Amino acid sequence: MPKNILVIGAGIGGLTAGALLAKNGERVTLLEASSELGGCAGKFKRHQFLYPAGATLGMGLESGGIHERIFRFLGKPFPLEPLETVMEMIHPDHKFVFIKDRDQHVDQIVSHFPAYESKIRSFYKEIYETASIVRTLMGPLPALPPATAKEWAALTGAIRPVHVKLLQHFNKTLGNRLKHHGLEQLSAFRHMLDGLLIDSMQTGSEDVSYLLAAVALDIYHEGAYYVPGGLYRFAELMGDSITENGGVLKKRRTVTQLAQTDKGWQATDHRGNQYQADAVIVNAPLHLLPGMLTPELASKLKKPLLEGATSETWTTMTLYIAIDSSKLTQPLPPFRQISTGAGMAEGAHFFMSASLPGDTLRAPDGYQTVTISTHSKAGFWDTQEKYEATREILTERLLQAIEQQIPGFRESIVHLETGAPKAWERYTGRPNGFVGGFPQTLDSALFNSISHHSGIPNLYVCGDHVFPGGGTIGAATSGIHAARSIALKRLV
Repeated sequence: MPKNILVIGAGIGGLTAGALLAKNGERVTLLEASSELGGCAGKFKRHQFLYPAGATLGMGLESGGIHERIFRFLGKPFPLEPLETVMEMIHPDHKFVFIKDRDQHVDQIVSHFPAYESKIRSFYKEIYETASIVRTLMGPLPALPPATAKEWAALTGAIRPVHVKLLQHFNKTLGNRLKHHGLEQLSAFRHMLDGLLIDSMQTGSEDVSYLLAAVALDIYHEGAYYVPGGLYRFAELMGDSITENGGVLKKRRTVTQLAQTDKGWQATDHRGNQYQADAVIVNAPLHLLPGMLTPELASKLKKPLLEGATSETWTTMTLYIAIDSSKLTQPLPPFRQISTGAGMAEGAHFFMSASLPGDTLRAPDGYQTVTISTHSKAGFWDTQEKYEATREILTERLLQAIEQQIPGFRESIVHLETGAPKAWERYTGRPNGFVGGFPQTLDSALFNSISHHSGIPNLYVCGDHVFPGGGTIGAATSGIHAARSIALKRLV
């Protein structure tokens, strides 16, 4: 008999879980607090310009990739050609180009540091070999940390002799391996790696889990994509699939209370509407979950989840800009990182995502929209005075850094607005504007991750704070695990 499933939050994790379960025949109701789907992968429109909420590129669309598997299961293929040149990485002393082809990429990196050629080649050989071994687990996609006998069985069933090679690295950081290869003092090289890792792992080379870092540094070679319009199209496809398979999708519904009943669960939204369910999947910000429950029920949540709900993560400052491309010598490339060398936060490192010329989903001919995002710490925004000052300082810092690389950029701007932490809190529901999930350090990654099992029967969590972590691939994977736990089968 079909189960009644309530999904709270239409981020990528919640949409993935809801779409898979609806396709599987369950009765799915999805409630979203905002008027848009996708959460941090959503969109908004100003005048004739459309902006992706976050500055990011498409991943996981290659054959066997997480999103490709989901869309194939839903019967909604999303074919795109991968980028051969993924992005430019501009640093104080070097300008790198991330190239899809692994050999060409290493050759290009070596050209910047010829004295370290053998060490760099040895380092990347290990990175790519490690990533290829880890990737053999992507098919069965075991959940970590395992919470049920079935999940332990799935994990042990996925283990092969080749995985023994990973054991020596299990409690290592990327910094440990850089030291092993004699690269710990090559600061420009490490800074380049840090720029890649802060965007995907929310931390740098010194502290990031080595096994996850290897995958993060390798995954661009598997396939990175420009998605016309933006990643919100992933959300819309899954939202359409839910309704096509008999599900109900309601926007502008904020769940204020979750309670257990004799028949399962009852949720109440801010309008007083009530919803009954056999199981609930929460894709709302993790920090909000304890407040939805009675104190007695909240106390039953797993300890890592409760600790995570009171922990800070990065916040962000985002610029949303529209430019007149005719005022530049050439159109902006779709993806670019710029690092000033001063660190990885407060405007010293940022990621730019620009619409391609001709992408009329985002901008009319002759214009491009640009989303620019930098990491920031919540402490810079905790008073009104600091908030306004930080927004002004970071906006100017970002624009100055861009102008140095793209002369005339300021003059090309026809629209500019900021997405500071309160805007992220208002539009995505994330307290203090926390985004990106927890840094993937040894104490919060892999077996130390937050499980999709909440600790309360038939209450599951998913999203970028849940294993395996941030990004659309991580959020979607957590949604897959929640859906599997309810469906009691693999699905994808």
